[in-house]
Amino acid sequence: MVLPGGAQITIALWRERVRGLRYRLCFVRGAACLVRYDNETPGRARRQLRGRTLPYEVRSVEQLRYDFERDVEAVHGAQP
Repeated sequence: MVLPGGAQITIALWRERVRGLRYRLCFVRGAACLVRYDNETPGRARRQLRGRTLPYEVRSVEQLRYDFERDVEAVHGAQP
């Protein structure tokens, strides 16, 4: 999805037989990834917000989406 001003949101959710729910949600402005949630590395789910990385525990897909959208709104509203 492309937002006004050219920022982009990418959301990918899929299920794997062995590892279960996999996800990658990104908010990119220009060349900078400002918000990212992913569990692409086995055993390491993370939340990245403006370069700061924190562990993240998925409680539900709904909560994942809510948390991501909240962070995007906080970052998108604040201009660098």
